[in-house]
Amino acid sequence: MDVLELSAIDPEQRELVGGKAAGLAALIRLGVRVPDGFCVTTDAHSRGEVPRTEVLAAYERLGAGPVAVRSSATAEDLPDASFAGQQDTFLAVEGAEDVLAAIRACWDSLHSERATAYRKAAGIGHDAVRMAVVVQRMVDPEVAGVLFTANPLTGSRSECVVDAAPGLGTAVVDGAAPADHYVLDGTAPEERGCLAPARSNELREVGERLRSRLGAPQDVEWAYDKDGTLWLLQSRPITTLFPAPPASDRPGPRLYVEFGHVQGMLQPVTPVGMSTLKEMLAGMLASFGMTVEIVDIGGRLYGDLTDAMRDPVTRRRLVKLMAVDFGPRAQAVVEHLLDDPRFAPVRGTRRRNTAALGTAPKAVVGILGALARPAARARVFGTIERLGRQPVVDPPTAAELLPLVEETERPDAGVEAITWPVVTGILVAAVLPALLKDIAGDDEIRTVLGGMPHNVTIEMDLALWQVARRAAPCRELLLGRSPDELAAAHLAGELPDIGLTTFLDTYGHRCAAEVDAGVPRWSEAPAPVFAALANYLRVTDPDQGPDRRFERAAVRAELMLAELVRRARRERPLRGRLAGFFLRRARELAGLREAGKFAGLYALRDRRRRLLLIGAELREKGLLERADDIRFLTLPELRSVVDGGDDPRRTVAERKSHYARELRRRTVPVALLSDGTDVETLLPARTSDGRTLTGTGAATGRARGPARVVRDPADAYVEPGEILVAPTSDPGWTPLFLTAGGLVTETGAVMAHGPTVAREYGIPAVICVPGATDRIRTGQMITVDGAAGTVTLDAPDAEPGGGPRVGVAADADAVSASSGSAGG
Repeated sequence: MDVLELSAIDPEQRELVGGKAAGLAALIRLGVRVPDGFCVTTDAHSRGEVPRTEVLAAYERLGAGPVAVRSSATAEDLPDASFAGQQDTFLAVEGAEDVLAAIRACWDSLHSERATAYRKAAGIGHDAVRMAVVVQRMVDPEVAGVLFTANPLTGSRSECVVDAAPGLGTAVVDGAAPADHYVLDGTAPEERGCLAPARSNELREVGERLRSRLGAPQDVEWAYDKDGTLWLLQSRPITTLFPAPPASDRPGPRLYVEFGHVQGMLQPVTPVGMSTLKEMLAGMLASFGMTVEIVDIGGRLYGDLTDAMRDPVTRRRLVKLMAVDFGPRAQAVVEHLLDDPRFAPVRGTRRRNTAALGTAPKAVVGILGALARPAARARVFGTIERLGRQPVVDPPTAAELLPLVEETERPDAGVEAITWPVVTGILVAAVLPALLKDIAGDDEIRTVLGGMPHNVTIEMDLALWQVARRAAPCRELLLGRSPDELAAAHLAGELPDIGLTTFLDTYGHRCAAEVDAGVPRWSEAPAPVFAALANYLRVTDPDQGPDRRFERAAVRAELMLAELVRRARRERPLRGRLAGFFLRRARELAGLREAGKFAGLYALRDRRRRLLLIGAELREKGLLERADDIRFLTLPELRSVVDGGDDPRRTVAERKSHYARELRRRTVPVALLSDGTDVETLLPARTSDGRTLTGTGAATGRARGPARVVRDPADAYVEPGEILVAPTSDPGWTPLFLTAGGLVTETGAVMAHGPTVAREYGIPAVICVPGATDRIRTGQMITVDGAAGTVTLDAPDAEPGGGPRVGVAADADAVSASSGSAGG
């Protein structure tokens, strides 16, 4: 049958009736009032013939009056893609021939330019989509509009939002006319606009019922007819909301802060990676005296900081903690909520942390030892080298491998040789602003922290630069093929020896999002390394080589250090000696920041290798399609499969689909309340002149050049001197910095990986610029001011070639800033 009554449709028949019809059928089954209608199925569309006889018979049963003819594609009203307005709807269609023509027009709209572009952006294949068409009796509305059962701007599930206008709701849906706007939070609504308070309350009650029964916040089209009857015309999931935190049985609102910003990581964590990271983060925070529950929200790691916010002692330290490692966005959120009465201090909130008490004596000894003997860094690198060469034996079967994967890594006997020098370097760098108050500005302190020695990530990038220099005879080959092609050729042993194998032997356990054991390492998938090599090969001016840029940053740092010591001594001799001591220790130890993570990656490398061996065995048994699919199972689920439990393939397929959707998510809230509210939406809006974007300065200097917007480092192309604009940056991104003239990111912390490396290369960086990758376009001339924390977009009629295009602009401006300060 090619025509089905809406009341006869099973909501599970999406492939036959499309998203809109399936949604209407679900409403009917819930007992909600929906206009009568029918659906012309996808089978008819596949044949390309409108079933005239069936359609006209169904139309007669509706009374042959005016109807709405609406598209209902299989890729429509999905949880992550609404297709709102992308395919056609025809209202008040009357007469048999006009109805048939409207159905054909809906079919044709499946291949319109806008619908095709939307599918491409959503990653939906064109060949897999089919079109059904819904025909419904028209409602003659007195007032109509849209109901969101959660606030689409803030994410709050405690609020419903209604837009309403007299007459047809198309003016509201299309944005063609102003609408009355209502935010319904459970308090008594005001008497205003076209929607009476009683109707506002009814809409809120209906919305809450739909959200509960359908299992997700809904975007609902509705209309009140002339008799005051409420009709629902459509309901689909709100696709733009970030997932809400899991339900908590603890009283009051909860605050969750996202931890990916610490690592410069916005992509979702795989289920197998989540198992490791939850334990690791909880342990790390416990060592600082904080008991924090780590939860998975949208595949990202969030920590519940509510107890710390309400604790009279801890809450005073939170702002500083956020500033040092979580970044200015998290800092602003915490500062805002400290004044929120819902997070007022409560006595008895604090939990005794015995782990922290046990760690404290070791911390004091370790930190004082590192301060007294900066040569402790030699032990750091000795321990790293030993961990990298430590022999590891893999048992032959999954049953024997899995306990090694499940085992929480025991602390290595030499790990403390890494931990306390690293912590000391972080603390010394963090104390400099207070120590040098009224003596040095933030940009001057950041200059001292540039060109920092003993940073394993810098050493990695410079080692890759040396590979690029050795690869010069192969320039045409490396620039003429894509990174993916070159990666496949390298893994097949088909490329000439350019030293890359040696590089990967040392650094192949790294990658973007490297703290996730489910992510392929460079040794497995070296395409990002080849992309970086191609960028390096485009550097034709030896003076702009990253090794020389790093050397210049180091010279500027030493000059600034000497100047700040002189200033401090002029103020007070004792303070000058203390400032000199801490500034020198900062340069000797702060570069070790990357060492702890680098050493920890060896254990993750071994865990991943063993997971892939288990995955290969499960694939041979027909339980996985690919060995790497094991990353979509949690460790308890993996244990069940290895022990002969359920077939995991359906779970893996569902999680792969969810993971792919989350990979396309462009923004991740830095903090959420328990009702899903994105806390940043509650902060006062930043003022802007339309051309100046404001963030936080993270590396001093000023550079002007064309922007290069990059969302994935795997195949990034960055010309020398271009300003790299990215959503985030972790160590896997840093090879791109070697050719960039400046850095702009949407997230980050001043002391995080990306800004640290930018300072050490002497390129200006501005972080936490909201919407930078959307508001800036590739090729657009922009000016990055790391001291002011601003990014200025050239006016539309500015001369494209009016500014320098090479990295020397950033270095020269940084030198000028440094020299000017030195003369003060």
